[in-house]
Parts: sequence; structure tokens; C-alpha cells
Amino acid sequence: MTGWIVVALLVVALSPLVWLVPSRRQRGQMDVRMQARRMGLTMQLARTEWPYWMSNTPPNPCPQYHHPRPRGRQDSWSYWQSEPGEWLNKWQEPCADNALAEQLGTLPADVYKAEATPQMVALFWGERAQSESLQAVAAFLKTRA
Repeated sequence: MTGWIVVALLVVALSPLVWLVPSRRQRGQMDVRMQARRMGLTMQLARTEWPYWMSNTPPNPCPQYHHPRPRGRQDSWSYWQSEPGEWLNKWQEPCADNALAEQLGTLPADVYKAEATPQMVALFWGERAQSESLQAVAAFLKTRA
């Protein structure tokens, strides 16, 4: 009887340690982030204002993958993916640049936003896809930078 009490006390004392073990989803996210780092991409959790018209609500903060741009690039743009494959600007107009629209079409369905500033090209990505999706994200960021 004393042995069972000792075992029960040990289980009760050690059960909170299970919370420290990362879940399968968290391990997958860390693997994707490490692969992205090896590919030369940078990731940060960024807060952003999402348009009211988006059909699915992105997480806030959302993982932002970005790549620096060389000096002299002055073009800026932002597009949100309202439905898979449908990229709209802040006025809900589709992308007018055919080359950019074609490249945006190659991105995974869980990429919420793509934007370019004079300093960097960034994607807000949900990280729910496989490593092929990381390849598509990296290819997009490097070609648009």
C-alpha cells in the first residue's frame, strides 16, 4: 500500500513536466524555421492589422518570413490572400501585374499576406504545410528581392 502511495505522489509531482514537452505541431514549426534559416531566410513573429474582409482569420502575431532587398529598389506593394489563389490589394482589387500574380499563385494556401518595401520582401505564413511549401516560399522571396 505504501508503494502505491509513493507512486501516486510521484505521478502527481511529475505530471506538470509533461506541459514542457513540445507538441507535434510545435516540433514541425521549429523544423520549418530551422530549414528556412539554413536557406538564408529570416523569420519573426509580427503583429499586423488584417483587413476586415479576409475570409479566414490569421493568427496574431503571425510568422513573417522575409528576405532583404538590395539598395535602389523603390517599388512597394501589399497583397492579401482572401481565398486560396485569390490575391487582393487593400481596396480588394486583384493583382494587376501579371508576373507578380503568377508568382503569387505558386504560394501555399496558408500564406496570408505578401508585401514588399524598399528594404525587404515579406510573407506572412501559417506554417501548416510541408517542406515543398517552404521551397515555394523561399523561391518567391528570393526572386522578388
